[in-house]
Amino acid sequence: MKLTGAEIFVQSLLKEGVDTIFGFPGGSVIHIYDQLFNSSIRHYLTRHEQAAVHAAYGYARSSGKVGVALVTSGPGATNTVTGIATAYMDSIPIVVFSGQVPTALIGNDAFQEADIVGITRPCTKHNYLVQDVKELPRIIKEAFHLAASGRPGPILIDMPKDVLMASAPFNYPDKYKMRSYKPTMEGHPKQISKALNEILKAKRPVIYAGGGVILSGAAKELTKFAKKLNIPVTTTLMGLGGFPGTDPLFMGMLGMHGTYTANMAISDCDLLLAIGARFDDRVTGKISEFAKHAQIVHIDIDPTSISKNVRVDIPIVGDVKRVLNKLLDLMKMEKIPVKGYKEWNKTVQDWERAHALGYKPSKKKIKPQFVVEKLFELTKGKAIITTEVGQNQMWAAQFYRYKDPRAFLTSGGLGTMGYGFPAAIGAQVAFPDKTVIDIAGDGSIQMNIQELATVKQYRLPVKIAILNNGFLGMVRQWQELFFNKRYASTCLEVAPDFVKLAEAYGVVGLRADRPEDVEGVIKEALKTKHAVVMDFHVDREENVYPMVPAGASLKEMLLV
Repeated sequence: MKLTGAEIFVQSLLKEGVDTIFGFPGGSVIHIYDQLFNSSIRHYLTRHEQAAVHAAYGYARSSGKVGVALVTSGPGATNTVTGIATAYMDSIPIVVFSGQVPTALIGNDAFQEADIVGITRPCTKHNYLVQDVKELPRIIKEAFHLAASGRPGPILIDMPKDVLMASAPFNYPDKYKMRSYKPTMEGHPKQISKALNEILKAKRPVIYAGGGVILSGAAKELTKFAKKLNIPVTTTLMGLGGFPGTDPLFMGMLGMHGTYTANMAISDCDLLLAIGARFDDRVTGKISEFAKHAQIVHIDIDPTSISKNVRVDIPIVGDVKRVLNKLLDLMKMEKIPVKGYKEWNKTVQDWERAHALGYKPSKKKIKPQFVVEKLFELTKGKAIITTEVGQNQMWAAQFYRYKDPRAFLTSGGLGTMGYGFPAAIGAQVAFPDKTVIDIAGDGSIQMNIQELATVKQYRLPVKIAILNNGFLGMVRQWQELFFNKRYASTCLEVAPDFVKLAEAYGVVGLRADRPEDVEGVIKEALKTKHAVVMDFHVDREENVYPMVPAGASLKEMLLV
């Protein structure tokens, strides 16, 4: 029996186990939407294509599955670019399907035509233009494999309208055939043995873990390894939750807004074990001063990430989980006793006591850090937290202690304002019974606030906590510290009443103006079974500390 391209699309997704799509319809994909109408696949209509891709990211990041978005051609496709680039920078597995004008019209400036394959080539792991309906099943099979394997990432499939209308026999491949794509999964045994020997010889070792720990499902192995040897652990922004945030060995996040303890430990360690991290500039600060006394061991599945920014002494290319298991097996086989590193751990603890994360409390003004602390306390650390970008993001990273992987969703590499709310939608769809909270700023929340209609339509109980300071806060902070308080275009002089705006969309709006209001507002939001917007009017000129100025070393921190 022959099926149309639109029917083949739906059947292929069902073969891949897809049960959820986020999207926005249009003329070039109307035949697909007609097939989805009676399909078992759930389609969530977002109010903007960028939000559909962010939601697919949130779904993928929180669940470990591949997220899927579907959009039309032209502006529908170009609206996905920011979301695709966000997923690319963070190595998140999504497949984005875009409609395209009929094959014969490609290149003729047809109505709603855009070269989305060319546009997204720099920010996708791979992309396809389907030119024959017979090729569609193979391409979809390859796309899902590529998205999820090796270093994960976004795939785009562009589908001309005539291909979706054409017919062909449906034969979905059981296996993918890609001779040129073979990611290295197993680390080299000699390199692993060499790394372990150097770790055991070290006197001041530090584990620096990134998002790769979470993507490979290696949080338990990392925890077991660190605790076996009593090595202090720091993580990147994307790595939060990869090691328990409440464990005594955890030093907090490192980098520009990392903790004093983590930044000092990185600067003074004699061995740095980097696991699933890419030495981002926000982490390293001045590269010549980064871990300059240390031997560096780097475990990563992506060989292009090794020694790209920082020289590495012992590279190990392979899947993080498999390499950590090999290290644990080697330790067990050689009967290596538990290490103490007592002096080193005492030094780390002294740093923590001297300069723990903190802020100056106020009885008159709501401190944003206090709001995040209350969210942690009242959710008992069991919520899925998403963030927008800026000060809200950093406070969420610093003051909510993440106990589990996949509980913290943020735009780490691209720093995309407007990401957090639609990502929360994706996470809530993946976990209907979990508490999902977007910690937002009053600037960034407005970039995708139209998605309040989405949470209302699908009865998604997402909670939004707006840290409302009337500024584009992070840029204002830089202007205060480095530009003599010339607040050029960062004061949000006109802003909506977020409570009334929430009510206009049919969801609950709550406001807190005083510190004593904060706990009551959060409790009310958490017991409400619907979406809630919490508007916290916080101290307008509160800053994020510690802070490493651009170009400075990690030791050159500005403190509270």
